[in-house]
Amino acid sequence: MTQKNRPEENPETVETQQDAGAGATDQVEGAAGEGIGGEAENNPVDALKAENAELKERTLRTLAEMENLRRRTERELKDAKQYSVATFARDMLSVSDNLRRALEVIPAEAREAANEGLKSLVQGVEMTEREMLNQLEKHGVKKLDPAGQKFDPNFHQAMFEVPDPSVPANTVVQVVQSGYVIGDRVLRPALVGVSKGGPKETRPSNGGGEGTEPGATVDKTA
Repeated sequence: MTQKNRPEENPETVETQQDAGAGATDQVEGAAGEGIGGEAENNPVDALKAENAELKERTLRTLAEMENLRRRTERELKDAKQYSVATFARDMLSVSDNLRRALEVIPAEAREAANEGLKSLVQGVEMTEREMLNQLEKHGVKKLDPAGQKFDPNFHQAMFEVPDPSVPANTVVQVVQSGYVIGDRVLRPALVGVSKGGPKETRPSNGGGEGTEPGATVDKTA
């Protein structure tokens, strides 16, 4: 067939065939690339490392939670054991108060002139009071004796003020009713009378030397 008789090639057909070939080449390259990337992402060693790190983190978190739970349980058990008798001890304080009142109503002259029967009765009441306080102390209950101490609103309740310039202001000079604590908690505050009119409390200077800075005096009279 001569060149003249050969059918002419359509330019659009040639371009379509070229595009089809290029698309097939891109698909092959893309498939190859995906195969390489997928193999990297699905690497069993990396997957095991990630799983191991996650399990380790979970284990450490669980151990920390268990340790916190153990400490909290120990603290709750200790508090329950120490303060379980608080209500009972508070009720028994009225008995101790009545024993003390019974002893205080007997004048000193009457005790000295008392016969053997009355002396034995007084001694029996005193022994009963001491034994009750000893038993309460075994369970963590302690009696407060704030006479002569600085007034502390955490443990004392001021009932009145006593003018007394001979002692520093805000000093407990009279105890109306004894106070009690159980552990580090106040079972019953002490009812007290505090002094006023005496020298005010002074605080040492910041340098730690003797004397006070101007304006460093405090007066916390209730």
